[in-house]
Amino acid sequence: MHSDPGFVCNIAAALPRLAAQAPERIAMRCPGGRGANAFAAYDVTLSYAQLDRRSDALAAGLARHGLVRGQRAVVMVRPSPEFFLLMFALFKAGVVPVLVDPGIDKRALKQCLDEAQPQAFIGIPLAQAARVLLRWARSAQLRVTVGRRWFWGGPTLAQVEADGRDAGPQLAATAPDEVAAILFTSGSTGVPKGVVYRHRHFVAQVDMLRDAFGIEAGGVDLPTFPPFALFDPALGVSSIIPDMDPTRPANADPRKLHDAIARFGVDQLFGSPALMRVLAEHGAPLPTLRRVTSAGAPVPADVVATMRGLLPPQAQFWTPYGATECLPVAVIEGAELQATREATEHGAGTCVGRPVAPNEVRIIAITDAAIADWSQAQVLGVEAIGEITVAGPTATDEYFNRPQATALAKIAETLPDGSTRIVHRMGDLGRFDAQGRLWFCGRKSHRVRTELGGLYTEQVEPVFNVHPDVRRTALVGVGEPGKQTPVLCVEMRAGLPAPEHARVLDELRRLSLGFVHTARIEHYLVHPGFPVDIRHNAKIGREQLAVWAAKRLRTATARSG
Repeated sequence: MHSDPGFVCNIAAALPRLAAQAPERIAMRCPGGRGANAFAAYDVTLSYAQLDRRSDALAAGLARHGLVRGQRAVVMVRPSPEFFLLMFALFKAGVVPVLVDPGIDKRALKQCLDEAQPQAFIGIPLAQAARVLLRWARSAQLRVTVGRRWFWGGPTLAQVEADGRDAGPQLAATAPDEVAAILFTSGSTGVPKGVVYRHRHFVAQVDMLRDAFGIEAGGVDLPTFPPFALFDPALGVSSIIPDMDPTRPANADPRKLHDAIARFGVDQLFGSPALMRVLAEHGAPLPTLRRVTSAGAPVPADVVATMRGLLPPQAQFWTPYGATECLPVAVIEGAELQATREATEHGAGTCVGRPVAPNEVRIIAITDAAIADWSQAQVLGVEAIGEITVAGPTATDEYFNRPQATALAKIAETLPDGSTRIVHRMGDLGRFDAQGRLWFCGRKSHRVRTELGGLYTEQVEPVFNVHPDVRRTALVGVGEPGKQTPVLCVEMRAGLPAPEHARVLDELRRLSLGFVHTARIEHYLVHPGFPVDIRHNAKIGREQLAVWAAKRLRTATARSG
């Protein structure tokens, strides 16, 4: 991908270059104090020169405290200048940051940290206190506190930076296959797993995102999911870190977001579907934005339509498809997504667009078994629904210390030249249409296996979500796989009186008769409020709903008996 003999395969390698080319350009602005209008003052800034120099100092300081290339460091730091300085310092040093998704179940957190076997634990005081009291990451010999140190040992991040001041450039000549980071998934469909990112994966992501979305240096980004801000310096883009809790985007104050966008001329925005709904419902125009990107879960069609109406005519609304293990896989722009809305509402699934070059996306027959070699996979043709697989430069090749999970998600493929590559199984079901577009039909683990065949969430739920009194629905299966009973759980719109619920369910039953697959649903149950992933506020906890539905049906059977 890069022919320059002096090229270093490291996402932080762009920093020294930008610091030399445009030292005073603002790399990021952070909320800081409060202005006279009660909005964030954004008085904490880092220029490219400062970000480069201070991350060098931190990298050198960490080395002097014994943390060196190849070792692992848990990072539990809120979005702040310290977080970004620290991450670039770790990348420069070749130290492997271990990041945990904010949506992770706290009960699984200790297991994840123990699995990672870190040599260092870098966190805010609250995280350090929890580490001591809950015995997290006992392998960590170095403990660095970002902020005030209380009753535990180890240096503060400020002390570490001071210890490395004036040490000079610290960029390690990392190799493409060296481990760059371990990113734990949210575990929304199972036990959280540590995705191993190599330096080549991050570098490829930067190139693919730049090419897919036409990103040019000099832009201003509002990344409402902090890890994505790490790409901005590599793209030559300035980051405005928003005044919000990134773990709860549905609770963001749209006025604060609009203030930052207007004040700094933000021209690109990244956020989850939950954040897009906040902006859509606020309803104020966004005249400076040229590009909006939303990922993490399917963006509801009504949100896409509203957001496109709030953007300038020439602006683009992108919804990339991918996962922590492989991103981006495919992309679709809002205009085309809206054009496929009717098909989605009639059971076609959700169109996620065309594969991003140079990815090779193929559909294989559905199986829950491991596939060791690609020759054992059955590749399906156009319109056939199967599991989505991806081979490409951002497809990661293993989970950390999880050989069984790796075997279930990765397939070795021998190429014509004799080399081997890893094909990632997305765990998603989908199909290709005749135009070469990929359609997402739901998670493989969420499919309902009846005696008449499979039912898939993204082909069922949109049919019912068009009802004006329905907030959202969830298809679950009750019983033994292969003989499951399909159940539709229904969350009514806020404020709908309980006596109206029976009417809505009756209308949904009549609606189901319009399609062969939805007509097979036997039970409709009203749920007071779906469990959802806290970060996306869109990923429904279908496993929990299936347990709830089974209990409800057993109770109903006992009463009728």
